Amino acid sequence: MTTKFSAEDNQNPAVHGGSINRIMYSDRQIELIRAAGAIIGRCFAILKSEVKPGVTTKQLDALVAAQIIKDGGTAAFLDYAYGDHSPFPASICTSVNNVVVHGIPNDEPLKEGDVLSVDIGVRKDNYYADAAWTYAVGEVDATAKLLLETGEAALMAGIEAFKPKIELVNISKAVQETAEAKGFSVVREFVGHGVGHSLHEAPQVRNYVDPDEKEGKESAKALLKPGMVLAIEPMINEKLRMIKYSSDQWPVSTVDGSRSVHFEHTVAMMADGHVEILTK
Repeated sequence: MTTKFSAEDNQNPAVHGGSINRIMYSDRQIELIRAAGAIIGRCFAILKSEVKPGVTTKQLDALVAAQIIKDGGTAAFLDYAYGDHSPFPASICTSVNNVVVHGIPNDEPLKEGDVLSVDIGVRKDNYYADAAWTYAVGEVDATAKLLLETGEAALMAGIEAFKPKIELVNISKAVQETAEAKGFSVVREFVGHGVGHSLHEAPQVRNYVDPDEKEGKESAKALLKPGMVLAIEPMINEKLRMIKYSSDQWPVSTVDGSRSVHFEHTVAMMADGHVEILTK
C-alpha cells in the first residue's frame, strides 16, 4: 500500500536528524522480513494463474486472504487506517485500468483487455513486507503491453540503482527516466517507503526528481547503506500524471481516465552490500 507524500513526514525526527535517520536491519531481521515477503510471492503465483476474464476481484481477494492465513501471516491492509479514511475493507488492493492505487475488491467481473494492479502487504512474526504487480487480463492492446513492460522495467531500474554509498535520489531518477523514455508519466502524490517493523517507515522513496521542489530534498540525499529495507514502487500512467480521489475515499484514479500500472518489491541491502528482492 502506498503512502501519500506529506510535508509533515519530512519534518519528522524519524526522517531527519543530521544525516537522515532510518531504521537499519540485521541479516537476521531481514530473514524475518523475507518470510513475510515469501508469502506475498506465493500469493502472486496464485494470481498469475487466476487473473482472467470473468473472475471478480473479490474472488481474488478471498484466494489471497486464504493463502496468507495458511502461511501463518496477517493481511496488513485489512482494516488499515489512513488519515480520515474509513478502515480498508479488504486484504488486497485491486486497481483496474484507470485506478492507480487503493482499489477495493468488488463483484464486477474482469474483462478481456483490462489491466489489474494488485497490491499486497503481509505481517508475519511482527515484520512486514509489501509488494504489487500489474496483470494483463487476457489479451491486451499494444499500448497496454508497453505500459506493463515499462512499469516492470522502471521497478527493476530502481532496484538496480539501490547500491551502497549512492544517494537515494538515484533510485528516483532511474524510475522516472525509464518511464518517461517510453512516453509515460510518473505519479508524484504517492511514493515508496521503508518497510520492516512497520508497513510504512522512513525514508520515503520518490519515483521522480524535481530539482525546483524544496520539500524532501534533504531526504533524497540520504546515502544507501547495508541494513536498509525499502519498498520501491513506481506508479506509471499511460498519459497525464495527475490523479483524482474518489468520493468513497480509498480508490485513486487518473484524472484523464487513462490506464495506470503499479509494480513494487520489498528489497534489502545485505551486510556485504548486495541487494535481495524479498517478495519474489
